[in-house]
Amino acid sequence: MDARRRPAATAAAAAPAEAQPRRRPAAAVAAAEAADAELVLRAPNLRVVAAAMVAFLAPFSYLAFVHYPLDAALRRSILICGAMSLGGFVVVLRLVPVAARYLLRRGMWGKDINKRGLPMGEIRVPEALGIVVGIVYLVIAILFQHFNFTADSMWLVEYNAALASVCFMVLLGFIDDVLDVPWRVKLLLPTIAALPLLMAYAGGTSISIPKPLTSYVGVAVLELGSLYKLFMLLLAVFCTNSINIHAGLNGLEVGQTVIISAAVLIHNVMRIGSSTDIEAQQAHAFSIYLVLPFLTTSLALLAFNWYPSSVFVGDTYTYFAGMALAVVGILGHFSETLLLFFLPEVLNFLCSVPQLFKFVPCPRHRLPRFDPHTGLLTGTKDGNLVNIFLRIFGRCTERTLCIRLLIFQALSCLFCFWLRYMITGWYK
Repeated sequence: MDARRRPAATAAAAAPAEAQPRRRPAAAVAAAEAADAELVLRAPNLRVVAAAMVAFLAPFSYLAFVHYPLDAALRRSILICGAMSLGGFVVVLRLVPVAARYLLRRGMWGKDINKRGLPMGEIRVPEALGIVVGIVYLVIAILFQHFNFTADSMWLVEYNAALASVCFMVLLGFIDDVLDVPWRVKLLLPTIAALPLLMAYAGGTSISIPKPLTSYVGVAVLELGSLYKLFMLLLAVFCTNSINIHAGLNGLEVGQTVIISAAVLIHNVMRIGSSTDIEAQQAHAFSIYLVLPFLTTSLALLAFNWYPSSVFVGDTYTYFAGMALAVVGILGHFSETLLLFFLPEVLNFLCSVPQLFKFVPCPRHRLPRFDPHTGLLTGTKDGNLVNIFLRIFGRCTERTLCIRLLIFQALSCLFCFWLRYMITGWYK
């Protein structure tokens, strides 16, 4: 039996009004056009990024493919991860301007306090651009599983648990950017995000006692059990919040994480090349697969966040970066070394304790004073490294201060490498 069909014109006439395409209100269109017109997004500073790539990726490439006789399969996996990471670098460069426009339309912007009094200080700067890096990083890390892990791989469960924790932290960081949650709540966010990793962790929970202390403890290896997982939780909370409070300058948040992740990358390949323990080599290779895309995508964000910054990374990035580095250190089994790489952040946290815990008054933004006539920053009495450096070394521009702090970060990482070399065979 033939079915009757309604003529097209009649069907269109009979359709409910709600089914017809709805035009955007004129006010919304005008607001979007005004936001697009107000978006001041300079070209990415690729010269700074290129210099950072040469400084950090060249040593890693030399060690991985020339200096150490690494396994051919491992080199192949590193090459695949590196190629995908460079693709992520390009994607972040393309997506940041698009995301910045949408965030500005939604009212997620701020003004640069360190440029108050200048025309640049009145520009609306899009915030929370760390969401772009977090999403691209997760996509790369998930796709990489297809090329490296089999369905029965012993590392696959922990790898996915690590990505779940990072994903959770990106979500909670973005929520913080949107809702601006109180400081006491910020301490709980990493605790929640670390739960997938803690629940899925099936590795060892013992630690090697330093040789000078073995005679006092009585054992060379101490089993911690649940205390080790508590340590993992505390490390995740510290890493995320330490990067979040060591901030306030254009390029500082991303710059410090780029240096730390580069140091972690080099440390991993050095440990693989010098170790004969297969499980230890796999743990450090696992760490490389997670930190390499993190480094390249962060470099792409640094191109926009370097002074003068045209985007702000927000708590989304600082929480995401801290959790990613914590996961890398925990599953790579080098948490002590990771804390040495975080030496400036540790010092900044210790100096900040009186204000963070309200022993002394703590302003909302512990930033230096900016003089619009000279363009220089002056240190305040706030207890963080930004102001301490200004009080010790004197007034300077924001760019100079950021470079000094990043040099201190790099020197701290070099000190960590030297210290490990000096105590090898004596400490552990």
